[in-house]
Amino acid sequence: MAPRAYWKGSLKLSLVSCPVALYPASTSVEKTRFHMINKETGNRLKQQMVDSETGDVVEGDQKGRGYELRKGEYVEVEKDELEAVQIESNHTIDIDGFVPRDEIDKRYLDHPYYIVPDGKAGIDAFAVIRDAMKDQDRVALACIVLTSREHVIAIEPLGKGLLGTTLRYPYELRDADDYFDGIKSPKISKDMIELASHILDSKAAHFDPTKFKDEYETALKSLVRRKAAGKPVKAAEREEKPDNVVSLMDALQQSLKGKGSAKRAHSSARRTTHRPAKKAHRSAARARKAS
Repeated sequence: MAPRAYWKGSLKLSLVSCPVALYPASTSVEKTRFHMINKETGNRLKQQMVDSETGDVVEGDQKGRGYELRKGEYVEVEKDELEAVQIESNHTIDIDGFVPRDEIDKRYLDHPYYIVPDGKAGIDAFAVIRDAMKDQDRVALACIVLTSREHVIAIEPLGKGLLGTTLRYPYELRDADDYFDGIKSPKISKDMIELASHILDSKAAHFDPTKFKDEYETALKSLVRRKAAGKPVKAAEREEKPDNVVSLMDALQQSLKGKGSAKRAHSSARRTTHRPAKKAHRSAARARKAS
């Protein structure tokens, strides 16, 4: 069964437009989830909205939205009043411009979506926009309304389709200086930097998400299986942290030494493998000369 589109509308580049559909590119369906239950009956619990002052349960038709003006004082906003706030990008992704890909600060990246043609009518226009973008190492910026909120969305080609990533607004980001200003600037020797660089080189690799393993999720699934089968569950023993304090330079040298030892052992094994062959070759040559 095909997933349901999260949003449908039009993708527009100047006078060229085509109908498109958005699908969330990520999912949390596979993650293990727990429900609150009554331990005595085993029944699932349900939440209820309760008036903070009277303690009475509030039914669905009594629930509304309110914005807090002052402590404990709210202005009520009706659903039809929210719907009256019409935004032009409600059903259109109108590309405003294109920016270099490397200029987008990664902190602004929010949620990814797959953008695909919606029906056969706009496939040609969709392909024109997609292929034109492939020739430019730039990302399109546009606005889109999702769940009654306007978002900036960055759009770029991905295979046969497009990838749209909603971006956070500046007011949603915390100022890094509030966290980094307190970091001291100690004097680090050049030798330490060089040792650390060697360690980094020894661990150089390529990005491969297939190697990412969610160990906690695996442990949760194992726990649930054991409990469902009536098997005992033992708490894992925590590793004791070593008390010995190792200096930063010693730690760097030992880290590099571990890598170096492995390389030396490997090269030594290779040399050991070839020596007997050379010795046997020389012995055979002497025997032929003597005869």
